[in-house]
Amino acid sequence: MIYPLVRELAAAGAPVRVPVAVTCRVLGFSRQGYYQWVREPVSQRDYQDAWLTNAALDAHADDPEFGYRLVADQLRAAGHHASDNRVWRLCRDQRIICAHSVKRGLGRRPGPPVHDDLIKRPGGGRDFTAAAPNRVWLTDITEHPTAEGKLYLCAIKDLWSNRIVATPSTLG
Repeated sequence: MIYPLVRELAAAGAPVRVPVAVTCRVLGFSRQGYYQWVREPVSQRDYQDAWLTNAALDAHADDPEFGYRLVADQLRAAGHHASDNRVWRLCRDQRIICAHSVKRGLGRRPGPPVHDDLIKRPGGGRDFTAAAPNRVWLTDITEHPTAEGKLYLCAIKDLWSNRIVATPSTLG
C-alpha cells in the first residue's frame, strides 16, 4: 500500500513537506482514496475477509479433505454469509486445498525441439516437397491415455510419396 508514503511526506515533521494533493497527483491516485484510507485503514471488506479466512482455516483443519465448496457449506452452516466465489478466492489466497485434488491441464508448453528444423526455407516459411523418395521424412509422436496407462504412437511419413513409411512396430 502506498498511502503510508503519502502520510509520511505530508507530515509536519518531515524534512521536505509535500502536500497530499501533489503526492497523490504524482503517484496517480485520488485524494479521496487517501483520505478514506486515513479514516479507515482497514476496510470493512478486508475485515470480513479476515474473519471468513479464519473460519475457513478452522473448517478445513477439522477435515482436510474439504475443498472450497464444502468449506463454503460449513461457513454457511456456521452462520457466515459468503458466496462460493468469495470462498474460492479466500481459499486460493490461503492455499486451502482438498487433500486429494486432481491436477488437470496445467497449461504446460512443449519444450524446445530436439533437433534442427530441416524443412525451413531460407526466406521464411516451410518447404513440404521432396525431389525423390526417402529424402525428406516427417515424424510426430502422440500420447493417448488408456485404462492400462499411456499409449504412445509415432509415425514417420515420406514427403515424396505422402505415405507413412514406418511405425515403431516396423522399426524393429
